[in-house]
Amino acid sequence: MKVPFVDLYAQYLSIKKEIDSAIENVIKNSSYIGGNAVSEFEKSFANYLGVTTVIGCANGTDSIEILLQSFGIGKGDEVIVPAASWISTSEAVTAIGATPVFVDIEENYFTIDIALIEKAITPRTKAIIPVHLYGHPADMPAIMAIAKKHSLIVIEDCAQAHGAAINEKKVGTFGHASSFSFYPGKNLGAYGDAGCMATNDTAIATKARMIANHGQQGKHNHIMEGRNSRLDGLQAAILSVKLPHLQKWTEARISNAAIYTAFFEKYGVQVPATKKNYKHVFHLYVIKVANRKELQNKLSSKEIDTAIHYPTALPNLPAYNYLKTKPENFPVASRLQNEILSLPMYPELSKDSIKYIVDSICL
Repeated sequence: MKVPFVDLYAQYLSIKKEIDSAIENVIKNSSYIGGNAVSEFEKSFANYLGVTTVIGCANGTDSIEILLQSFGIGKGDEVIVPAASWISTSEAVTAIGATPVFVDIEENYFTIDIALIEKAITPRTKAIIPVHLYGHPADMPAIMAIAKKHSLIVIEDCAQAHGAAINEKKVGTFGHASSFSFYPGKNLGAYGDAGCMATNDTAIATKARMIANHGQQGKHNHIMEGRNSRLDGLQAAILSVKLPHLQKWTEARISNAAIYTAFFEKYGVQVPATKKNYKHVFHLYVIKVANRKELQNKLSSKEIDTAIHYPTALPNLPAYNYLKTKPENFPVASRLQNEILSLPMYPELSKDSIKYIVDSICL
């Protein structure tokens, strides 16, 4: 049996007529940049989240960077980020001239350790970017309490957590603003790069939209220097088709995760944990193993694809040598980078495939 890590074509086939029609309409109307397709998706996704404004942009990395700019964060400022994430989270901070300050993660949930955040706050700290890694929410109530105490901005990185929630309140609605990626492999994915920003702050929404569109407020009225970071019509149309299916796809991911966990239970494999009253949407299903390389090779020989998200904790990357941190400053993230293994996870994954994967690991 061959099991891919993700099967985007299977998803396409399940909604082929809708996708093809949406693409045809964009081409028919030549509405490639901006237009109704973009505005309709922005409204639909804002309604899905329960926020007042969504601003489409070119990708998830841009969305973090633009939001930081919109809040006036820049040179000389510090922004707290978790030690485990994709580099977008921290490189957006350095891109606007600020300095990332890394904080270790929780052992069982892979999200920023709230017990360590206040120790990292200095007079230069201006913001916190919690990441809902793998689809499990960071502890947003606690983070917002810390932010309020220290007058800090909170920008949620929701790139892997579309639909995740705490006590039924969706991630992306706790912070002052939030960032989403619609990279093809995400739980809600486009057919190319795409992203958005979400907020209830009208002033921030206005500024973010201007920055993303060359600083314009109306055509040729450049209030400021901005950039070209726009959600194109084709991607917006595709996302609008996919959005109504997101709930059932999320339920399928959660169901598949439960099947994995049930099969693994008798073997004592360290499976993903979920906090009480937290909704984990399982963008990734990540186990912890001691013999990762050997296991990956074994699974590869059985035509089972796996991945590592991510093989090096952010502060341990060469890109951040200038910060002069040490792996021992982030003991949990530094240890887990050698133990984590992402298994195939997507809505169309069958129970038979999951059993084959588990048997291939444990037998």
